[in-house]
Amino acid sequence: MGILVDKSFSLAIEIVQLYKYLIEEKREYVMSKQLLRSGTSVGAMVRESQNAESKMDFVHKLSIAQKECDETLYWLELTQATGYLNEQKFEGCYQQTSEVLKILKSVILTTKQNLNKK
Repeated sequence: MGILVDKSFSLAIEIVQLYKYLIEEKREYVMSKQLLRSGTSVGAMVRESQNAESKMDFVHKLSIAQKECDETLYWLELTQATGYLNEQKFEGCYQQTSEVLKILKSVILTTKQNLNKK
């Protein structure tokens, strides 16, 4: 779990930096706010999952983080497709978000499989 906590926190920092760029340099306020909201909530839900009341609650919180992570990919794609992000800014953040999403899916799947074994 430590790597997921670290990577989701790093993602949140990256998203905050990207948000600042979008509002200060590109004067884009709507999509950037959505990106900020979804991108920072991933790490918040991962952190919250550490205090889950049960394994099912743990899976539930990580599932919310997974949905937020996928939404973050959407907002990244949209800001890039509409010309607000260049390829370099897009690729770095998109790759980081995709990596967190893969880890989330893996942890959720493994936890569910372990629950079904009991």
